[in-house]
Amino acid sequence: MNAISPIPGAFPSPAPVPLIPESAPFSAEQRAWLNGFLAGLYGGAAGGAAPAAEPEPEPEPEEDFPWHDPALALDERLAMAAGKPASRRYMAAMAQLDCGQCGYVCKSYAEAIASGVEASLSLCVPGGKATQKALKALVAEAPAVAAPAATPKASGPAMVPIRMLAAHALSGEGSAKDVRNVVLDLEGSGLRYEPGDSLGLLTPNDPALVEGCLAILGATGEEPVTCPDGAARPVREAFLSHLAIARPLDRTFDLLAGAARDAKEAAMLRKLVDGDDDAQPQDADLLDLLEHFPSARPALADLAASLPGLKPRLYSIASSPLAVPGKVELCVSVVKAERRGRVRQGVASSHLGFRALTEGGAHTVPGDRERALAAAMPAYMQVSHFRLPEDAATPVIMCGPGTGIAPFRAFLQHRAALGIKGRTWLFFGDQRSSTDYLFRPEIEGWLADGTLERLSLAWSRDPGAKKTYVQDRMKEQAADLWRWFQDGARFYICGDASRMAKDVDTTLRGIAMSEGRMDADAARDWIVALARQNRYQRDVY
Repeated sequence: MNAISPIPGAFPSPAPVPLIPESAPFSAEQRAWLNGFLAGLYGGAAGGAAPAAEPEPEPEPEEDFPWHDPALALDERLAMAAGKPASRRYMAAMAQLDCGQCGYVCKSYAEAIASGVEASLSLCVPGGKATQKALKALVAEAPAVAAPAATPKASGPAMVPIRMLAAHALSGEGSAKDVRNVVLDLEGSGLRYEPGDSLGLLTPNDPALVEGCLAILGATGEEPVTCPDGAARPVREAFLSHLAIARPLDRTFDLLAGAARDAKEAAMLRKLVDGDDDAQPQDADLLDLLEHFPSARPALADLAASLPGLKPRLYSIASSPLAVPGKVELCVSVVKAERRGRVRQGVASSHLGFRALTEGGAHTVPGDRERALAAAMPAYMQVSHFRLPEDAATPVIMCGPGTGIAPFRAFLQHRAALGIKGRTWLFFGDQRSSTDYLFRPEIEGWLADGTLERLSLAWSRDPGAKKTYVQDRMKEQAADLWRWFQDGARFYICGDASRMAKDVDTTLRGIAMSEGRMDADAARDWIVALARQNRYQRDVY
């Protein structure tokens, strides 16, 4: 700010009143007060009182959503939102992950239900049945709301095609898991990222599932149906790339129940709509439903219209742009399980793990550049709050078992590329040290060169050893952890929200009680304060 003379009478004639520029390092309230002071000072010197500058309006305070925390149990979240407007109670029933799988975030999905724009109550994938049941109970209590006649649903993020290059094996031979290091090419895409961000990928359904559905429906695959974007496409293309046939909604159950000629089948489908735990088949895909209820055969166009649109899957990025310029890497656990006599494959994980590059499911595709270049899929970057501290001297504690290691590999890659050493502590674990130690050469290299200061490993299935989880290691080293927190450490957690993240949160509260001599309420408040200071950050799913 330029110096301004404060001497009365220094101006021989009226002069414009100086103002504090908006770029000055003051809040709006401070700037308004100073402008008023200067107006009074300079107005008096000129022989007339100049009116004080109008205070700039303060921005509306952000609404606080205390229930928007995936570490809280559903009943705790609902209790926090009791007495709030319907949309906020609906929001409290959701999984609180803002994962985007519903086509919204938790707040906008809840508002869409409350306004009548969205009729489906089963879009929250991580919330599952618990969220669906809670929403149905809450909606039943609220006055009926008619959907606006022509309210368009908000469009999703802009997506650009990127090419997949490789899917290298991370888990060893004999592992119960199939984890891949997926490498994608960003050249020419315009996509940029920082460690901590996530990549959204729109992948097609399993072609075998598509063909199974078409066969049981007696369809050729060329019949036209309308897709969620309003375009008419052949049903084979719609089932493959536009409709979520792996996870039908309650409205699909409704449609099938109405079309069922067999009364028992119609009754069971109604139970599925209601989320009845006794209803079968549970966790059904479209082919399951068509096989289980042969009398339910609605018109193909109506069936397609009942299905949700295929949504992008979000993956925490496992690389730093400084370490792999022009590329982005993921850590993907391939979902594959046998259920009701049929092998089920995760839509995105199986596509990324093997379908995109090979037909035989090989772990890697050395030299198959042409096939890799053809394996393009729509993608977008989701910017995250999950960030390394600006001050590299701030201690960093990272807790990421299994594929939760992804953002921490990115963090450590980034610090290694910048030559930043020390004050980092990684808690990592999985089933077996011999087969599930993901990124082991890199982690041990960072430990050796000082990029990583401390490493705590936990294995739950090592032969002859006691089951040990990351939270057990935290309890064992509680005194050191507490000292790190007293030094200003930031704590980061990535992984499963329903079990691991809750256990870690409980462990942190216990450490605050044992090492910080807090009672339960004070420990809870300490956790909340850490989160509000960005010193407790979660990337959970």
